[in-house]
Amino acid sequence: MKLSELFSDKLSLSFEVFPPKTDMAFDSVKHATEEIAKLKPAFMSVTYGAGGGTSKYTLEIAKNIKQRYGVPTLAHLTCVSSTKETVREKIAQMQEAGIENVMALRGDLTPEMEGLDRSKWDYKHAIDLIYDIKESGADFCIGGACYPEIHPESHNQAEDIKYLKEKVDAGLSFLTTQMFFDNNLLYNFLYKIREAGITVPVIPGIMPITNANQVERAVKLSGSFMPQRFKSLVDKFGSSPDAMKQAGIAYATDQIIDLFANGITNVHVYSMNKPDVAEKIQSNLSDILG
Repeated sequence: MKLSELFSDKLSLSFEVFPPKTDMAFDSVKHATEEIAKLKPAFMSVTYGAGGGTSKYTLEIAKNIKQRYGVPTLAHLTCVSSTKETVREKIAQMQEAGIENVMALRGDLTPEMEGLDRSKWDYKHAIDLIYDIKESGADFCIGGACYPEIHPESHNQAEDIKYLKEKVDAGLSFLTTQMFFDNNLLYNFLYKIREAGITVPVIPGIMPITNANQVERAVKLSGSFMPQRFKSLVDKFGSSPDAMKQAGIAYATDQIIDLFANGITNVHVYSMNKPDVAEKIQSNLSDILG
């Protein structure tokens, strides 16, 4: 099922998982993703890994979730350092596996890539990948990423929204946001992109911070603004793993409730291969989700 058919007025949750980095970890990761699939979310997305390093497992995980549990899947496809031939092969493999939804991303650079000359790479931006997916003739529902605060490489938000509009016009059916911890940032962002003519569904991405070490990584990855309320939570409970986990889940749940109360219908949870976290958040919202 294409995700564009799922977005409606019915409140729903989706979860994100990531493939293993090694063959030895495959079984444990597969089990974790299956436990999340048993929760029957609206859909599950499967990431690709920085530099495409875990791409060979992305399709296996996505295919297993779809075929065994009947959960619609969104397979990530990144183009950083890839050749056009490699991308064509990945598209063909996804079609063969029956995957109908693709998240088209430039992808994160690995530390080894930072100093390389990227001028001759086949793909420099996500829009190049979107064009190639559309031109391939593959009948995918294509999603893209957006940043409620600002893309780390953009000079300002106006420039960021301009490029986002170009990506949407290239063929995106929906957008999923980078993590954020202050809902007002999202509401402001939505107002601005609607004013700019971006009308596709925008799915907020919520990251439950369940241990204090995640905070630094979250800020590094997305430059996320940390509200004082959240900083106080980490300061108070960060040294106690159990307390921090409970508090982090409660904070994420509160964010989602506020989003639902303000007209958002679909929320994507960066569940990090943690079935217990996904289950607890879903349980906290059981009567709200209906």
